[in-house]
Amino acid sequence: MPNRPARLRVRYAAAAIAAGMTLTMPAAMAWTNKPVRMLVPAPAGGTMDVIARLLADQLSADLGQPVVVDNKPGAGGGIAINTMLAAPPDGQTIMVTATNVLTEVPHVLKTPYNTMKDIRPLAAVARSRLLLVGSPTLPARDFKSLVSYVQANPGKLSFASYSAGTASHYAGVIMNQKAGMDLAHVPFAGSAPALVQVMGGQIAVMYDGMVTSLPMIRAGKLQAYAVASKSRSPLLPQVPTFAELGYPDVEFSNWVGVIGASRVPVELAQKIHAAAYKAAAAPKVQERMQALGYEPMREQTLSQLGQSLNEEYERNAAIVKTFHIQP
Repeated sequence: MPNRPARLRVRYAAAAIAAGMTLTMPAAMAWTNKPVRMLVPAPAGGTMDVIARLLADQLSADLGQPVVVDNKPGAGGGIAINTMLAAPPDGQTIMVTATNVLTEVPHVLKTPYNTMKDIRPLAAVARSRLLLVGSPTLPARDFKSLVSYVQANPGKLSFASYSAGTASHYAGVIMNQKAGMDLAHVPFAGSAPALVQVMGGQIAVMYDGMVTSLPMIRAGKLQAYAVASKSRSPLLPQVPTFAELGYPDVEFSNWVGVIGASRVPVELAQKIHAAAYKAAAAPKVQERMQALGYEPMREQTLSQLGQSLNEEYERNAAIVKTFHIQP
């Protein structure tokens, strides 16, 4: 049996490799051996819900455990957040949300939680920028001519927002002041009903998220005037930024990602962080997010995520105070 020792050596080597692979498996895989509940502060079918289900499916495959999406809309995200904070801090209950729920809503609605004390951001996976869109029937074809058109029709035109007290509202108030416009604010309960009015010409313009406006722009049902960022969006490279137009302070966007309670131990938070970013990096998740109008984000540490959230929260607090924004 001259070959037996060789065969045994191969088997031992294979076993050693397998053992080594087990030892070097990413720590994220040890996050949990139980089903995970993923809360979403929005109804089923919306863009936030779609992102949550993409991440849930990929996490289920990666972890080998069910990740169940649980929609808890209402109270500006408060119902979902309260549910998360009431759960044990064992990593079995997490939440997928957009940052406006954390950094805009608390400044205009009384909430039973403190964003900066009670919540820990775990992964920011995709970003949606704010942009100014208008009815295709408006004669103004660029921002400069839009300003002239509004000024030539004092008291006659308005801008829509997807909710009072949000960046969609902030941007309109700021641009009214900086560009010398008198657009009246008309708040709505979400982007969809507001965009119907804008596309129909009943309301002139709206400051809206890229995710909800992009399909309408591509279909010719809206025209885009400017993107509220310092760099152009790869999704609309032909549209100038407010910074290019001379308004560098008009910079608004939201990221969508995973959050948890601040009581979740740091070591466990690190594992969820790694697992969430691994799931978000899967090609099918990336492709779907970009098709929806989201821009992928680079991975950030827990410390960087916390600092970024704090900066956004404080900036919005200053805007609300400066411009006396009310819900």
